[in-house]
Amino acid sequence: MNRAFIGLMSGTSLDGVDGVLVRLSAGEAPLSVDILAHAHRPFPPDLMQELLALNSPGPDELHRAALAGNALARIYAQVTQSVLEQSHTAPHEVSAIGAHGQTVRHRPGEFDGTGYTLQINNAALLAELTHIDVVSDFRTRDVAAGGQGAPLVPAFHRTFFMGSGDDTIAVLNLGGMSNLSVLARDRLTIGFDCGPGNVLMDHWTMLHLQQPCDWGGDWASKGTADPRLLQTMRAEPYFAMPPPKSTGRDLFNAQWLNDCLQRAGAIDALPPEDIQASLAELTAWACEDAIRRHAPDARSLLVCGGGARNDHLMRLLAGRLPQVKVESTAAHGIPVDGVEAVAFAWLAMLCIDRRTGNLPTATGASGPRVLGAVYPAGS
Repeated sequence: MNRAFIGLMSGTSLDGVDGVLVRLSAGEAPLSVDILAHAHRPFPPDLMQELLALNSPGPDELHRAALAGNALARIYAQVTQSVLEQSHTAPHEVSAIGAHGQTVRHRPGEFDGTGYTLQINNAALLAELTHIDVVSDFRTRDVAAGGQGAPLVPAFHRTFFMGSGDDTIAVLNLGGMSNLSVLARDRLTIGFDCGPGNVLMDHWTMLHLQQPCDWGGDWASKGTADPRLLQTMRAEPYFAMPPPKSTGRDLFNAQWLNDCLQRAGAIDALPPEDIQASLAELTAWACEDAIRRHAPDARSLLVCGGGARNDHLMRLLAGRLPQVKVESTAAHGIPVDGVEAVAFAWLAMLCIDRRTGNLPTATGASGPRVLGAVYPAGS
């Protein structure tokens, strides 16, 4: 039996919320996904700045995070209403909403051996506003089991994109961070964060052009990547770490970039467009390096996330991987900005069915776990 679920996703790029209403098959692979509606709503500038600020220590954090969670839940509710209206669907026809929340701290395994991952949200308020069951807090169960709590989407990639052939497929999500799933029939599926995706490029574009992103990579394409800066950035130990591994703004942030610029002597020596070109080159290199290390037999690379719309970045990837067919996930049934939202709709289905949702080979958890907490719908 196919059931309707809503998936909501707001990622580290902080560009807003993507939501999908989908019908999903209840069985195992191959998974049937029928996208009935898709909506996007950008964050208001004040909320975007507050979510960004909460990634770093600051005053009155608990109060500010609680109010940000309320504001985020209201935007989630607006996106939910939009997909319901588009599809002429009533709330009682939806089994559950998968609402990931907004990650502001991600420190698994640190400090006390367990660490933590923190997603801002108010799932109870979202259930109250939408009158639909809400599944949230997907990552903490995996962290409690010794995992990274990320990435969670490789399990979905395996279920949906694996196909019936024998070729190894790599799926690359270019969000704020870039994460890779390696799907092969002759070995276990793995997935991990390669490093920065759009996060540093978006920061540099906002700083110099007062634009949220480098549309199509046009600005980066006018610059020239600097070898010394690239060498400095590539020396970051994270890139050489073996998976399972995950990262976020806790590492790759404005301070990290400033430190690299200073060590490379690039702050006053390079025009801004050359630094942007270097950041695009860094993202492409990190993804290429991950594929060569962990998916050398891949012949197909399916790309999703906002970076799939960056033509310059996609050209860099294709040039670095001439033996691989680089294409967007849209050619395989899911729009590039909808893959993660569909994945969390699927994870919500697994949760309410009490089926495991993590992939220990990707997260490093001690075993499969049911992910998420359920907030029943308001009356």
